[in-house]
Formats: sequence, structure tokens, C-alpha cells
Amino acid sequence: MFLQNKSYLCNTLVNFHSKIVKIDIMLSKYGLSNIIVMVLIATIMLILAILLAKKLYISIPLFTCAFLLYVFTFWFFRDPDRTLPSEAVNDNSIIISPADGVITEIVKEIEQHYLQDSSIRISIFLSPLDVHVNRIPISGSVEFYNYNPGKYIIANHPKASELNEQSQIGVKTEYGKVFFKQIVGMVARRLVCELKVGDSVNVGDRFGMMKFGSRMDIAVSPNTKLYVNIGDRVTAGETIIAKLEK
Repeated sequence: MFLQNKSYLCNTLVNFHSKIVKIDIMLSKYGLSNIIVMVLIATIMLILAILLAKKLYISIPLFTCAFLLYVFTFWFFRDPDRTLPSEAVNDNSIIISPADGVITEIVKEIEQHYLQDSSIRISIFLSPLDVHVNRIPISGSVEFYNYNPGKYIIANHPKASELNEQSQIGVKTEYGKVFFKQIVGMVARRLVCELKVGDSVNVGDRFGMMKFGSRMDIAVSPNTKLYVNIGDRVTAGETIIAKLEK
């Protein structure tokens, strides 16, 4: 019985590892350190499950936890390719979604950091199951960047946009300015942003990641034409959310 259980667990590990190898090209570089740590923990649990295979009340929970941690790690840090809409390729006034998630707010307000004027803010909430790699919403030049350590209020709270830890990015385009923010919440505690002032950016390019559940805000001028509504699900690099008007 012991040898059978041990053989079964070993075969399962080999099969699962072979599948992991096939999908590693889809993983985000921004999560490499997290992936290494989480896979190491899962592997240790799996080895213990194999060594303790005779004690099913210990080995089965260990194997289950290891399997779930493997699945969560490779699911959360996935980074699938995206197809940029032809409209965004041909029209530099098109704004695409910088994050996967659900539109939770569309409000008019004064944007004080970059636009410094009346604006429309579109908020996208990401659950832990969404792809968390972020993409440039519009081509242009990075004219503003600021990192705010902030707090950790739940990401879909109205005050999270101003109070939480966040990276604030302002891009100047030939059609006007666009301001967007990576915002983390209670679970998400790590921002990755590769941008700096002076960078030239292209719509749809990857620029960073928000880890373990978060929110993205985009602020545009009031005369911007919107293509989304509250409750809509959007996909980073693919969903058109707005069009700037000169």
C-alpha cells in the first residue's frame, strides 16, 4: 500500500511538472521572485506528502495544499498574449483598458495630480483571479510619475483611489493627456511599474503588475467619448474604453 501511494504521488508530480514546463513561457517576469518562493513551498509540501504517504491523514492534506498552491501560482502569474484592436493601431486617440477586471465606477471629479482639471475617472476592479499584468492604455510620452506608499483600504472602496499605495502615471499624447493609477488594496501589497518620466510608450505594451487583487483608475478630460459602462468586464490590451477628442 505504501509503495503504491508513493508511486502514485511521484507519477502525479512528474506529470504536473511536465505541464508546468509547457506553460512557463506564459508567466509574467514581474512575478518571478514570487513564483520561485511559492513553487518552492509547494514542492516542499509535495515531497513531505510523498515521504509520509503511509500516513494518509497527513499526506493527503499536504498533497492537496501543494497542488492548489501550484495551480494558484501559475494561474495568478499568467501573462497571456493580447491582440490589440485594429482601431487602436490606426487611431492614436483610442484608449484601451490597462487592466483586466470589472468597471466599478465612472465619475466626474477634479483630478489634482496631473490633469489638474475636471475629469472623468474610470475605475477597474481586479479580483485575485484576473490577469494582473498591466498594459499601456494609449501611445505617447510619460510626462508625470509619482509613487505614493499610502494605506491598504479594500481596493473597491471610494477612498482607495486617493489613500492607498499607488503608482501614478501621466501620459501626454497628441490628443491630450491621460492619467492612470495602479492601486493596491487589503490583499495586494506589491506594485511593479517600469515607467519613468521621459519614456515613450506604445498602446498595449506591458509596463507592470499589481499583485493579489487591486484596482486601476484612468482619468481623462470631460469631453472624452466613453465606450464602457459600470458593470462591464474589460480586458487589458484588447477592450476599447474611450476615445480622446481634441
